[in-house]
Amino acid sequence: MTRPFRAGEAARYPVLIGCDEVGRGALCGPVIVAAVHFDPAALPPDLLEALDDSKRLDAATRRRLALRLRDCAAFAYAGASRALIDRINIRAATLDAMARSVRRLGIAGSVAVDGRDLPPGLDGRVQAVIGGERLVPQIAAASILAKVLRDHLMTVLARRHPAYGWERNAGYGTAAHRAAMLRQGPSPHHRRSFRLGGAASLCHNGPPDAP
Repeated sequence: MTRPFRAGEAARYPVLIGCDEVGRGALCGPVIVAAVHFDPAALPPDLLEALDDSKRLDAATRRRLALRLRDCAAFAYAGASRALIDRINIRAATLDAMARSVRRLGIAGSVAVDGRDLPPGLDGRVQAVIGGERLVPQIAAASILAKVLRDHLMTVLARRHPAYGWERNAGYGTAAHRAAMLRQGPSPHHRRSFRLGGAASLCHNGPPDAP
């Protein structure tokens, strides 16, 4: 599979903070955001070339890259809980978590976030990049770190609520997950902004993403 970043072109990628979320399209659990800062030219060349959208990497590769990124980059996390998502809607909750993750990082500089929307309160130093995971190395790194952390959290929650198979579906709307919701009803971690109207009917106020 072709990766989007080349070590020989590292100098053309700016030094900035990249920010991405995971879990926006899930039926349950939090949204997790990571903010990551590094100089692409200072990253080990093989690590830079391995970065990609987390959805294009298998779980073992994501975990391996996350371990290396934690040693090579500055990073911070923030989350949007199920309660916050239901209270202020998925879009607002995600943008709030993005802003908090950048502030928690505590590094001044430009910020690039994946998507169309700008997080509030970052003083005009932020740009939105559609498809940013394959255009900005720091956004790709953020997507990997956020995905690895969220998958771990959903596996922990799965031990308390084994009926839904979250260790396999990470809370996304697979057929097995929807069927379990019909049998068991929603758990305390399911977002009430979803409506279950049948075995294959789920509605949500935000776009899906893949596990």
